[in-house]
Amino acid sequence: MKNLLLLFVAVSVTILISCNHSAKNTQKATPEVSQSIAVTGPNAIIYKTKADYYQLVPVIMNEEKTEIVSYPAPRDLRYKGRPANPDRLAEDFLLDNRGINENVAFLSITYEEYMNMIKTPAVEELKKLIIDTDPLTIMYNCGKRQSYKNEIDELNKLIIEGDFGNFQQLK
Repeated sequence: MKNLLLLFVAVSVTILISCNHSAKNTQKATPEVSQSIAVTGPNAIIYKTKADYYQLVPVIMNEEKTEIVSYPAPRDLRYKGRPANPDRLAEDFLLDNRGINENVAFLSITYEEYMNMIKTPAVEELKKLIIDTDPLTIMYNCGKRQSYKNEIDELNKLIIEGDFGNFQQLK
């Protein structure tokens, strides 16, 4: 009976220590977890192009720029209820609203024309519409869009100040 009581006490103490240790680890991890949840979603990508492609539909090419690997359906060209054209920023920068990257190419068709299509064109048709497979002069990843209270104003301020130190240059 005495051995059973000692075993019960030992197991109880072990459980209490484990729970207490686990609770401490959880408390330390919680701020990091909630912080990462607060900054999820798309990145703020700003860029400049060689020509004015503002109204033209972007597609994503492979690294070699020989094949289209991503393109929108006509119904996918809306952002916050309007055509997903990029937002114009200071010093001719544009803020992406489509999810482009450094392998972007532009088609000869506007957002409006593309959105009015009944069905998504085949990849071979889209390839024929490409007008520039290397349109970017510069591109930055400026972090998560949700981390900005007013992303356009804040990005414009950083651009005007030439403060690109916290941005990741993609091109």
